[in-house]
Amino acid sequence: MYQFFVDQAQIDVMNKTVTITGADVNHIKNVLRMKAGEELAVSNGQDGKEYRCAIRAFHEKGEPAEACGIGIAGGVWQEAAVECELRFVKEDGVELPSKIYLFQGLPKADKLELIIQKSVELGVYQVIPVETKRSVVKLDEKKAKTKTARWQQISEAAAKQSKRGIIPEVKEPVSFKKALELAKDADVKLIPYELAEGMEKTRSLIEGIRPGQSIAIFIGPEGGFDEAEIQAAQEAGIEPITLGRRILRTETAPLAILSWLGYRLEA
Repeated sequence: MYQFFVDQAQIDVMNKTVTITGADVNHIKNVLRMKAGEELAVSNGQDGKEYRCAIRAFHEKGEPAEACGIGIAGGVWQEAAVECELRFVKEDGVELPSKIYLFQGLPKADKLELIIQKSVELGVYQVIPVETKRSVVKLDEKKAKTKTARWQQISEAAAKQSKRGIIPEVKEPVSFKKALELAKDADVKLIPYELAEGMEKTRSLIEGIRPGQSIAIFIGPEGGFDEAEIQAAQEAGIEPITLGRRILRTETAPLAILSWLGYRLEA
């Protein structure tokens, strides 16, 4: 079943109506070629609920409307829309019982796009790109805003594909010092590091995590973290862990730890 995100204002629970507007209208009508009566799901991107609907009708901008409602003013539709009948609300969504914050060292090229896509599929709550000492990529303010907008689009597309109840936010890049400040209130703080102690300590830390605890994960860029950064992280209460005897790429490491956490939290 296809899923789409709408604003809460577009969901009229009392009148059992959901109105989809924007780019999704063309996608539903002309790309997916869906017809009246077919079912789809929508989420507001915030509360994790899934609203199951059936398409009632397609409307064009300026088309006369028989009643007042969302997207209607002056007796006409203000923009193209898909009008849906709300059938039921699924309360138990697919979100993990803990919020996971991924602090990802800025990698080269388009690797962060892959990391965001797969991290969203694996249940991450928020992605915070981090400028570290060994990050090759340096973004000025204008480029950072442009990149962040692109990353957010990737997050939304991945959230739709994996039927998430929320759209994970991708923040603008921050310094390593700022990242430590942002993570200070997390219940669990972990940083994979090639010189960390054996797997027994890592297993103990992972198994000690409980549903409901917030989790901050720090992943280094190509070349990993500088020793001074590891020291600063430890002083901030972040626990070094190992992901095994093999050295993982920066785009592989977050997927490994997120898979472990997903298993632990949902087992």
